[in-house]
Formats: sequence, structure tokens, C-alpha cells
Amino acid sequence: MSNVIIIGNGPAGISAALYTSRAGQNTTIIGKDEGSLKRAEKIENYYGFAEPITGSSLVSQGILQAKRIGVKFVSDEVVGISYNGKLVVQTKDNEFTADSVIIATGSSRTTPKIKGLKEFEGHGVSYCAVCDAFFYKGKDIAVLGNGEYAVHEAAELIATSKSVTLLTNGMELNAEVPEGIAVNTKEIESFGGDGVISEVKFKDGTSLAISGVFVAIGVAGSTDLAKKIGAETDGKKIVVDENMATTVPGLFAAGDCTGGMLQVAKAVYEGAKAGTEAIKYIRNIGDN
Repeated sequence: MSNVIIIGNGPAGISAALYTSRAGQNTTIIGKDEGSLKRAEKIENYYGFAEPITGSSLVSQGILQAKRIGVKFVSDEVVGISYNGKLVVQTKDNEFTADSVIIATGSSRTTPKIKGLKEFEGHGVSYCAVCDAFFYKGKDIAVLGNGEYAVHEAAELIATSKSVTLLTNGMELNAEVPEGIAVNTKEIESFGGDGVISEVKFKDGTSLAISGVFVAIGVAGSTDLAKKIGAETDGKKIVVDENMATTVPGLFAAGDCTGGMLQVAKAVYEGAKAGTEAIKYIRNIGDN
């Protein structure tokens, strides 16, 4: 079992791993790509580089640095976090148990610009199946998305809902869908209803009656993961204290996902702080 699992292999995650691994904690980083930093063509405002460096190169060097001191890397997509006496990180293919988890996945993705989504938030539009499935018991539900995360959310809803339909909004389906989940690939025009959501209208003029829609575009964002285990969030950021601790014991967050200045320097600092505090947390529970 890994003592520490870090979700995200950007500057915040790598920085945290450098501290936890050097402190003797078995550390695993789960990540799938370089995140938003890969789009940075030139970085000139980060300490220690006489010449500009690309975001991709900065991430690559950090990964090599972490591997050199024994950090393990798993290339997989995280779809959830739960608790069964230990913290459990659920991925597309596996489950990983840890004493402490650090979320360092960057800022959450933007909501698709489909008419009705923003307007019906809290009135039929949700972003967390585990959190809100109870409110849609016995009802016809839709999940908006086309990948592993969307399928995972849909699977969470099967047991309690009357029906579950995966809406890909014209995108290609990129995951295997379990039996019992319907798939609709039509492009969406809008979501409608009188006070609460009651239908999805498609661009071909057809519609589908629904009582709720769960948004799961792309991969699970930082706040999505935090909500699944009950950690406090504020809009699109995870709420942390001065020690980068969330409201869930053993769960920390660092980097863009905590809001504020979206800079590498801030991410590296918060990663270091989260890593050192995770070490203290693990040592404390070991003494009790």
C-alpha cells in the first residue's frame, strides 16, 4: 500500500512528491497528461532558468527528478475518491489505498456552453453522482459526457434511477458502456423546464424527457473529486486551510485547484506545503 497518493503530475504534484518520498513515505503519482502547462510555449518568470523553458520541458524534468528518488508513476484516469477506513483513489482500471491523498490536478474544467446548463444548476443540473443520486431516485436521468468519467457517473446512478441516458452531444463515445445505460449521440440544442429541468432538446428537433442531468465532460476535475468524498468546495476551487488541508482528514490539495494566483511558483510552494503536512499527518496517525 502506498502511504501517499498524489493525483496530478504537474508542478504541485511533483513538488509534493519530492517531499513525501524524501521523508521515506511510499509515494505514488497518478496522472494522465501534462495538463494546462503543456500549452506554455515559454516560461521566463520561474526561478532557476537562465533561458526560457517550455511548460512541457518543465514538467518532464520534474517527473525525471521524482523518479530518481523513487516516486512511482501510474498513467491512469482518476474517477473518484472514497473512504473505507483508508482513503481510496478509484481509477478507470484500479483502486489505490493510502493514508493520505493530495489533489493536485489543476483548475477544474469549464462547463459546456449549452443553453440551460447554467440556469438549472441546483434545479436539475448536478456535477456529482455520489453526492446527489438520492434526490433523483426512481427518475429518468441523463449524464452529459462521452468518456470514462461520464460512464463512471452513469454507473453510479443505475441502482437508484428509473433510467440513465448518456448524452455525448455529437462527440464520439470513448468508453465501454455497461448494460442498462442508454446512449444518445445527438447534438444538444438546450435544456429546458419550468423552474426545474424537465427535458433536453436536440438540434434535429427531437427531445427527451429527463428529471436531471449530471455533467461529466472530459475527466473528473479537482472539485468533482473533492465533492465525492465530502470535502468543502467554493465554486471551482477546493477549500483548504493554511496547511493545504481540506475538510476531510488526510486529504490535501495544492496548486491551481485551490484558486488564487495561477502560477508555477505558487503551485510548487503549495505542493511542498501539502507534502510536508501529509508527512506530519501520517506520522501522527501512526503514533495513535
